[in-house]
Amino acid sequence: MKTKIFLSGFFLTIILVGFYSCKKESGTVQASVLRLSLPDVPFEYNAMQNTFPPRSNDLITLGRVLFYDTHLSAGNSISCASCHKQAIGFSDNTAFSRGFENKLTGRNSIPIQNLGSFQGQPTSLFWDGRESFLTSMVLKPITNHVEMGMNDDNAIAERVNKVPFYPELFAKAYDGDKTITAVKIAEAIASFCGQIKTTNTKFDLFNSGQTKLSGLETEGMNLFFSKYNCGSCHQSTTIPSYGGFFTDFINIGLDENYTDKGRGAQTGLEVDNGKFKVPSLRNIELTAPYMHDGRFATLVEVLDHYSHGIANSANLDERLKGTNGLPLQMNISNQEKTALIAFLNTLTDYTITQDVRFSTPFISQ
Repeated sequence: MKTKIFLSGFFLTIILVGFYSCKKESGTVQASVLRLSLPDVPFEYNAMQNTFPPRSNDLITLGRVLFYDTHLSAGNSISCASCHKQAIGFSDNTAFSRGFENKLTGRNSIPIQNLGSFQGQPTSLFWDGRESFLTSMVLKPITNHVEMGMNDDNAIAERVNKVPFYPELFAKAYDGDKTITAVKIAEAIASFCGQIKTTNTKFDLFNSGQTKLSGLETEGMNLFFSKYNCGSCHQSTTIPSYGGFFTDFINIGLDENYTDKGRGAQTGLEVDNGKFKVPSLRNIELTAPYMHDGRFATLVEVLDHYSHGIANSANLDERLKGTNGLPLQMNISNQEKTALIAFLNTLTDYTITQDVRFSTPFISQ
């Protein structure tokens, strides 16, 4: 038996009448076609009581609800999950996501996985690394003028305060305290996002001696780590927990001239122009399209780039240059591409894409 928490007609009437004249940033909480359905006993997560704030199952559950709730957008239409879909590794299946006014984002939605602890340890977030902590990152898309459109952090808290089921959820998460603040909202969403980890791939099972790779997968692994040295940039491929702490930014020669300066726009350093965060390759099979601008629709196109499409960018990484100082021409054969993709597919973790603990808590009426 599940406890169904939903907006009744009475509460909807009060909300719609009482807040009809509110400004956009605080917004009218419109009638929802969804209702909240949570188990009587919270799902078990990797809860840690000795951290600050305590990452209890109730706090993570609150974060799950907030992550999927469209009330957090100016138009009541977009949630964090709109651009980070569980079925495809918490990424988006389009080059640029659509925000609350149907406008397109400037970059591809980077997958949310293995972001690591948000407790006092810096990581590298967004393609340009402009945020270092999950708690400071998670509200940025909500206040972004294209993505979710809320004016500021206070407007987020005001909006959440107007949704009837939240006081009870906050009270459970915060030892009876029903007060709703932007800080608590950030802590909850960050707690949930920090739980999204991929550690159950075929490659993980291979590394622990629980399974074997096929001949084609083994060939691809050897090409990846030896002949083409892909692992020199993608260390997080082999270490699940390392994915969120990876801080390398490189220029891989996508363009000779930069329309998007990437890391350089944050640091102001010319040497950083055209550099972007090196992403984890876990669940890469599911997270197309690829690169910061989603320019490559398939892994074959990605390998084609490294094979013969590296541009002679001024800041091209030295690992992608030949002895003559020019871009490498790897000339990856079709057979090698097939083997490399077979290996990359061993990095898929289907458990995270199907785990109900990370699915939407809302159901259609």
